[in-house]
Amino acid sequence: MERAVEVEHRSFSRPSPYLDGARTQHESDFKYARYQNLINGSVPTGAAGATDSVKVERRTKIVDKKTIGIALYGLGRAGVIHLGNLMINPRVSLVYTLESDQARYDAMKERWGDRMPPNVLPADSGAVLADPRVDAVMVATPTHTHFDIIQQALLAEKLVFSEKPIGENEQQARLCYQLAEQRGLSVFCAFNRRFDPALQTVRSGVRRGDVGVVHTIKTVARDSPLPSIDFLRQSGGIFHDCAVHDIDLICWILGQFPLRVLASASAHVPEIAALGDHDTAAIVMEFEGGTIGSIDLSRNAVYGYDQRTEVFGPGGLLTAGNERPVNVHHLTPGGETAVPFYFSFPSRYSESYANELDSFLDYVQGKIPLPIRPEDSLRVSQIASACEESLRTRAFVELDYESAQ
Repeated sequence: MERAVEVEHRSFSRPSPYLDGARTQHESDFKYARYQNLINGSVPTGAAGATDSVKVERRTKIVDKKTIGIALYGLGRAGVIHLGNLMINPRVSLVYTLESDQARYDAMKERWGDRMPPNVLPADSGAVLADPRVDAVMVATPTHTHFDIIQQALLAEKLVFSEKPIGENEQQARLCYQLAEQRGLSVFCAFNRRFDPALQTVRSGVRRGDVGVVHTIKTVARDSPLPSIDFLRQSGGIFHDCAVHDIDLICWILGQFPLRVLASASAHVPEIAALGDHDTAAIVMEFEGGTIGSIDLSRNAVYGYDQRTEVFGPGGLLTAGNERPVNVHHLTPGGETAVPFYFSFPSRYSESYANELDSFLDYVQGKIPLPIRPEDSLRVSQIASACEESLRTRAFVELDYESAQ
């Protein structure tokens, strides 16, 4: 015979927490907010600061599609990052890869197995662009190939996601944007740092006035590991390959572009000097209202991928510091140790690459405006060119954005 279980009834000093209503996460917990969007079916907000108008006319064929067909050009440094995100994103159908190096494709085929789409040689891209299953192309090939690929994709009525820069120079980039406008399409220039949660938090704080009128804004970007000479040979130089990320970041945080720039650079690595390029650079940017921006660049930080941002004003200081793979510290009588911070960009900005893809898909499906406007990309390229001119002349270079249009 079962014994009755006696339940002890106690009085509590405070009401049950179930009566307090549902707790919500702090605004900083972006991962939980994303989880809530998934389970509640909420529409993502997209990238902070997007202001361009939505071109729904051309995209009406795509807006209602739950799965976007994409062809990925390139399986190199950036391409393999994008491949991983494309393969796991439920809104993507990766239809093709286009890679001339069969060994690279075979390595990815070994990893992904039968899920890996067929590979097409770039010379045979016409068949890819003619395939109606392909809604958009993602360009992650060397810089000198971007212009031709983007032009061909736009002529084939495909939307474009491109690693920066759009072309080898401002004129090529402008021609791509003009063709996109003529055909009712768009080119998404991938400045991935805009989609980093820490940097988005800094920007939001600046826009709220948390530091007041910005007096100075600084970035440190020191690469790790030292890029290969083969990569540097076709990179476009330290200003157009490396500095553009920080130029865009500072302008995006402030919401304005500099009036003038001053640049200095040197080469401490003989192989880089032999290319006529530089491995170390500093940039000063002066903005309307007296804000001063500064950028500290290096191609070779032996202690890890050094990425820091600081915004200072009369109301205080906002900083985004280096991040580590694990937040574990070892304290002993001899001092404190921790694992080094992230070794390179695929680790440090893994979250931003995934967010960047989601933002592009949100745009393609008509949920948000184009996150990165053509004029943003063109002006960043113009500023990088002004830095090169400043290096040659050893003087400030004034920027005239209107005459460049």
